[in-house]
Amino acid sequence: MALRPCVRHMKARWRRITSTDRGTDRDAREARPVEIAERLGVKPPTVTKNISRLKAAGLVRREPYRAIFLTDAGQDLAEICRRRHRVVVAFLLSLGIDEETAERDAEGIEHHVSGTTLEAFERRLNQK
Repeated sequence: MALRPCVRHMKARWRRITSTDRGTDRDAREARPVEIAERLGVKPPTVTKNISRLKAAGLVRREPYRAIFLTDAGQDLAEICRRRHRVVVAFLLSLGIDEETAERDAEGIEHHVSGTTLEAFERRLNQK
């Protein structure tokens, strides 16, 4: 199932929402739709719609009266996104881009850069 850019963006942000504030415990990797909406600066219905897409793709699960959790497949995909983000940021920093700009620009680039280009970024970074 191909995920639209907004869903990929929300998925990429999930890693920050669930891991930054809560540690690494499996049950701690949960987030409530209201928290997601606040952190992303969107309205809760936008989150709900995208959570439905992530659930249909098998990337999240929801338990009654609990928050939303990443599935193992969701965790794997989040790790891939985290790696892509780190490579893009590192590459931009290597070009002399300031950290704030590199982080902001990487948010868009990481979703559109091909695997071939990402590998080229890594090769260039490893040459230094």
